[in-house]
Amino acid sequence: MRSISDTIARLNAANMRSGAMGGASGGPLAPLTDFGSNPGALTGWTYVPKDSGEMPLVVVLHGCTQNAAGYDRGSGWSALAGRFGFAVLLPEQSRSNNPNGCFNWFSAEDTTRDKGEVASIRQMIAKMVSDHAIDPARIHITGLSAGGAMTSAMLATYPEVFAGGAIVAGLPHGSATSVPQAFDRMRGHGHVGDDAGAAAVRAASGHAGPWPVVSVWQGSADATVNAVNADRIVGQWRTLQGLPELPDVEDRVDGQRHRVWTDANGAVRLEVYDIAGMGHGTPIATTGDTASGTAMPYMLDVGISSTWHIAKRWGLLDGEERAVSSVTSDAAGAPQWATPDAAADQFSNVQATIENALRSAGLMR
Repeated sequence: MRSISDTIARLNAANMRSGAMGGASGGPLAPLTDFGSNPGALTGWTYVPKDSGEMPLVVVLHGCTQNAAGYDRGSGWSALAGRFGFAVLLPEQSRSNNPNGCFNWFSAEDTTRDKGEVASIRQMIAKMVSDHAIDPARIHITGLSAGGAMTSAMLATYPEVFAGGAIVAGLPHGSATSVPQAFDRMRGHGHVGDDAGAAAVRAASGHAGPWPVVSVWQGSADATVNAVNADRIVGQWRTLQGLPELPDVEDRVDGQRHRVWTDANGAVRLEVYDIAGMGHGTPIATTGDTASGTAMPYMLDVGISSTWHIAKRWGLLDGEERAVSSVTSDAAGAPQWATPDAAADQFSNVQATIENALRSAGLMR
């Protein structure tokens, strides 16, 4: 069996060959600078629509091997923000922090309140609130895979900041404290019970509620982050809020199973989307009324747009749609994918290389 370090080295080599972490200048995103001490050594990118008045903010965390611009292009968050008038913040990892470009969701140094990467992201949010007309009661966060796991960490360490969070193919907060444990949890092994999971969230901040509304998205055929993780995230947040084991609502949205838990007042507190047959990635739809994003590796066109439905759950689509012909900007230094085809070409060999490396390491069947 190949070692963990050898696997990571091979993943890093794949990144370098594909240029997956790089980007050209121009595009819809502008760099975020001077946002604080930045103990996690992260980079930030932003999209702020013009003339929006007070607006919500969505924090978007990319997955491993991705960058901010690529994930934004694939998910369609800034394009949707331009149409409906909300701001987007996209923190970005560097390979100097993690060879595979993953947020370090398994490191206590980076997932403890006011330390490391979670502190950097919190500083970025504060900068956005300071510089723009952001409504502090309407700040949300979402992410894929390692970005989804870091979303769990942000919701746990700074629950008072967020109205809602959406975890896509992610893991529960506090589920791993090392790289070997991280891989084990990704495979669905070694998770603690729901009571211990809820206790980990309580201990992360000392916050007593109210808690953010949590949305969980998971593919049933995900061979990278086993679907057990979605169950444990649901159990963690359901137990934390004293919600019943069975959902209050179970229906189908765009053909997919959807379960909802509500509080005593009937307000949604937790939901989960189970995407039948989907592998590892963010579910998108490229056609129809809810279309958002561009298909590419890990951005999977399965006929349901997580971006659209998450934004709708958070009330971001309630206002009048703006006439935006395209989401572009002359922001100097902002990364971009020049075209959808360029994005697909840039990532074309990454997925196969990663999966081959994981199989060689015995971490994926």
